[in-house]
Amino acid sequence: MKDSTFGIIESQEKYKCGQPTGALQLGVAPPATRGIAILDFILRLIAIVGTLASAIAMATTNQTLPLFSQFVRFKAKFNDLPSFTFFVVASSIVSAYLILSLALSILHIAKAHAINTRVLLLVLDTGAMGLLMAGSAAATAIVQLAHNGNNKVNWFAICQQYNDFCKRVSGSLIGSYAGVVMLILLVLLSGVALSRR
Repeated sequence: MKDSTFGIIESQEKYKCGQPTGALQLGVAPPATRGIAILDFILRLIAIVGTLASAIAMATTNQTLPLFSQFVRFKAKFNDLPSFTFFVVASSIVSAYLILSLALSILHIAKAHAINTRVLLLVLDTGAMGLLMAGSAAATAIVQLAHNGNNKVNWFAICQQYNDFCKRVSGSLIGSYAGVVMLILLVLLSGVALSRR
């Protein structure tokens, strides 16, 4: 009788102290935590595709228009506008960061209880999101101005002449904003994963 009572008390003390039992004692990640790590990896892949495609699309955008003769031409390139240059640089930096972060994401799939690396990714993901959002917002302002102009300051819309140029730069923003959404989801996922610790 004493042995059984002692066993019950010892078991209760383990639960009070928060000691894990079963699979957790062996270091095996619970399914929910492993699922978060796998989803994190997938979202990073999607963000890489979006940001990298946006950077390439913008960096390769140019259009040449003839004026009066074949000897006089106007050419529009992305680096004619500092906002577009900033967009390409920001998207490239974020793409490179996301590719490097895949290593830590894979680590979290194997070792879902890693905390320090999750905190590091949370901080870096937040910084990458801010940088990409800044680049996207700057480029969006110029694209809007190129499409609509501004009559108050006599800035004329150029997209009627440079139609292909405007279509390409507008399309490049889609992948960039998709990357921003993915980074927001990654930050939220990191918060959820850390809250389970």
